[in-house]
Amino acid sequence: MDQLLANHLLVVSAVAWLLAQCSMLVISLLRGQRLRLAYLASAGGMPSSHAALVTALATRVGIDQGVSSPLFALAFVFAAIVMYDAAGVRRAVSVQARILNRMLEEVIEYQRFSEKRLRELLGHTPFEVFVGAMLGFATAITL
Repeated sequence: MDQLLANHLLVVSAVAWLLAQCSMLVISLLRGQRLRLAYLASAGGMPSSHAALVTALATRVGIDQGVSSPLFALAFVFAAIVMYDAAGVRRAVSVQARILNRMLEEVIEYQRFSEKRLRELLGHTPFEVFVGAMLGFATAITL
């Protein structure tokens, strides 16, 4: 365990992820929603914890190894793919889930049909990804 905690890249990334997850909980409370501890382990929402984690990792690698290092290139490409997925593919899945849930409500209303609802908050808006990336960047340069 001590070796894991000594890995600065891992610690910075984890702190950025934790800050983003806790921020989601606080933001939901500020929006007048009830306390839902499930936000601490959920995907989707503001800010993007995915973006925070991978941006913190890439930023810290750039600071520690230099932006011309192969490790930075790897971390940068990895971050770009994760953020594209968070704002693109996963966001599209969220929209589809919302539409399917609406269709399911109509079917249940007219035909006594019961089915499990799909999870709608899976992806991020580009703004949520941007805010998560800024949180990750700030975490990486301050720790």
